[in-house]
Amino acid sequence: MLLNWTVMILYNYFSAMFVGPGYVPLGWTPEKSQDCMYLQYCKVCQSYKAPRSHHCRKCNRCVMKMDHHCPWINNCCGYQNHASFTLFLLLAPLGCIHASFIFVMTMYTQLYNRISFGWSSVKIDMSAAKRDPRPIIPFGLSAFAASLFALGLALGTTIAVGMLFIIQVSLWLLVCFYVLYFLIIFQAKDRIQYYQTGETFIFPYDTGSKWKNFKQVFTWSGIPEGDGLDWPVRNGCHQYSLTIEQLKQKADKRVRSVRYRAVEDYSGVCCPVTKGVKTFFTTPCTEEPRIALSKGDLILATRGLKHWMYGEKILDSAADGGIRERGWFPRKCVEKCQYDSETDQPVDGEKKNR
Repeated sequence: MLLNWTVMILYNYFSAMFVGPGYVPLGWTPEKSQDCMYLQYCKVCQSYKAPRSHHCRKCNRCVMKMDHHCPWINNCCGYQNHASFTLFLLLAPLGCIHASFIFVMTMYTQLYNRISFGWSSVKIDMSAAKRDPRPIIPFGLSAFAASLFALGLALGTTIAVGMLFIIQVSLWLLVCFYVLYFLIIFQAKDRIQYYQTGETFIFPYDTGSKWKNFKQVFTWSGIPEGDGLDWPVRNGCHQYSLTIEQLKQKADKRVRSVRYRAVEDYSGVCCPVTKGVKTFFTTPCTEEPRIALSKGDLILATRGLKHWMYGEKILDSAADGGIRERGWFPRKCVEKCQYDSETDQPVDGEKKNR
């Protein structure tokens, strides 16, 4: 059984690693040219972003049906390897539970054979078994310490990977993945609530049946349904309902952004020591980059925390070749510009009126 667990775990682990998520072809455009107006354009891949795709900074490619970038497989989890990744998350805790049971029973039986009960004390002799002079496997103090250490690893893996498996299952039963939920669906609710438009955003790829959603990820052939570019949508939804919402959020981000000017230099380190204790200990727990600032730089901030902000540095597109620098920076290094230099209007005016 342990060999069976090992083979299945390693097979799905390396499948998720080497098969990869599947990437949007470079230079891809939809079949109908008029559909380009519903899609975002990726300057890095020189192609349009297909529905449910997302550009990964680590892979430097647009990933089909991207869930997240996993450092443990050094690859993204997406369209082609999502089933293998989920099976790995299921089999790893099951194998560790089986191993934990073996470790516990082994230590219990070996210790039971070495315990001497006296009138005043209980003694444990790890040198030899009292009741079984010829054990099948020699079990001394070093073997006990190794078994205890392995038991801790097995239980830790069971808890950590098991929780990740539960999160994955709860999301893909709704045909909704990590990036889509936190970057699109959550922001869609925030946009509707902020502007009070009264509209309702419906995720177009949820068929309404968890079994049908399950079959989109797991198939008998092992090959996921579809081609990673076109997807079936629920009744009443448009083929590009999700991408249209993405365009709305992108426009909303430009409207709600505020211009700041750097008043201090910032090297771009993750935890700056010279920017204060609170800034040091409240650094954002995210893989998103930090951007270095020089005094006088202009930044267009789109979101922020109490001591940190996220935005894009305003660069000269001609001099910098159109390269965009986006990331986090300490709030104390910048100050809000009183007026927008282009419109000569207050930047922080009434957002809803804008």
